[in-house]
Amino acid sequence: MTVKVEPFKIKVVEPIKLISKNERLKKMEEARYNIFRLKGEDVYIDLLTDSGTSAMSDHQWAGIMEGDESYAGSKSFFNLERVIKKITGFEYVVPTHQGRPAENILFSQLIKPGDVVPGNAHFDSTQAHIIHKGGKAVNLLLDEAYDPKTYHPFKGNVNIEQLENLIKSQRDNIPFFLMTVTNNTIGGQPVSMENLRRTRKLLSGFGIPLYIDAARFAENAYFIKLREPGYGEKEVKDIVREMFSYADGCIMSAKKDGLVNIGGFIALNDKKLYEQCCELLILLEGFITYGGMAGRDLEALARGLEEVIEEDYLAYRIDQVNYLGKKLDDAGIPIVQPPGGHGIYIDAKSVFPRIPQSQFPAYTLVVEMYIEAGVRAAEIGSVAFAKKDEITGKTDYPRLELTRLAVPRRVYTYRHMDFVAEGVIHVAKKKDKVKGFKIAYEPKTLRHFLADFARVE
Repeated sequence: MTVKVEPFKIKVVEPIKLISKNERLKKMEEARYNIFRLKGEDVYIDLLTDSGTSAMSDHQWAGIMEGDESYAGSKSFFNLERVIKKITGFEYVVPTHQGRPAENILFSQLIKPGDVVPGNAHFDSTQAHIIHKGGKAVNLLLDEAYDPKTYHPFKGNVNIEQLENLIKSQRDNIPFFLMTVTNNTIGGQPVSMENLRRTRKLLSGFGIPLYIDAARFAENAYFIKLREPGYGEKEVKDIVREMFSYADGCIMSAKKDGLVNIGGFIALNDKKLYEQCCELLILLEGFITYGGMAGRDLEALARGLEEVIEEDYLAYRIDQVNYLGKKLDDAGIPIVQPPGGHGIYIDAKSVFPRIPQSQFPAYTLVVEMYIEAGVRAAEIGSVAFAKKDEITGKTDYPRLELTRLAVPRRVYTYRHMDFVAEGVIHVAKKKDKVKGFKIAYEPKTLRHFLADFARVE
């Protein structure tokens, strides 16, 4: 049999409704064209993010009922701690309610003003936390990562030569290296085991720690199994364990590969650093055995982390995203190749060649997709990453202008992906009539969440 099916059956359903195109246009205008202001009930298929949007299993829901709500010493925390230690090999676990407090707490201990934090490619919140601590985020990707059309099995890989040059010029200012697996910024692209190994070896020679942003660690491990020589016969859990063996610790937004709606953690081998993080955790999140989560959330996460490394699930997960990518590619829609692990990234500059980056082609595609089909997506381009020099007034635009279709885990069927593809194709057909956007209001940090937009006349 060659037909692929979901490795689960559906027990509970949630109705969704496609409101009319006129209603969608009105909703978009009322939201001042900010996709984050739309109500979930007004979205037909929501591909804004894969964070916290997973469907939990019956086993996880059973864990919700069994969660221990003790303020201190919750058995649900110890269940979670046991699973994280087994999967990662790290000795100490600090629970947080999501990934951002994990970044905030760990970075507060490691980064001082003037520091430089290299990584393969930092995502928006990670970069913002580094800047907030007085540091500078530096991305060190392969050249192939910036060409959507080029096929490379591991576009998330670090450019080792660039990293070595940076270390030689900035060694005293580099507190650690952050490896994001898979890499969200450049298309959900994985990092190879060889690249992890080489990066670790280089950093160790200079005494620089390596931490992993593990939000999508299982998807990365499955790509290694599929694409890297020598790993095809290995079990995913063993690949995962080897990945973490090259790191000094990790941070995780468990709202992705934890298969839960809330949760995160820091995992470390350094006892002193662990103790420092615990002190800040109590100040910002809660006690060290719940970290801002209810006991039921701790229990659901413990079970989700074990389910996410099941190979039947991962085969379905990667195939569904690839299915959407193939539908778009076959229709001539330019996407980042090869398709990533958690979503499809459309090359918006190629879709709207007449719209300059100053008028946000990737965000324009986001708006048009909602108006055309009721599909909500996310912008990974100039709205999120363009930087304006306060002295010269010149804007530095990102090399990639992408619209991300992030697929929630175990939520939508392949038929939903057909509908999404059809919506994108309809938008692309009217590309010559579409006008871009300008920003009418923006906050100082992470502007895409709160900005107001207006059509360019």
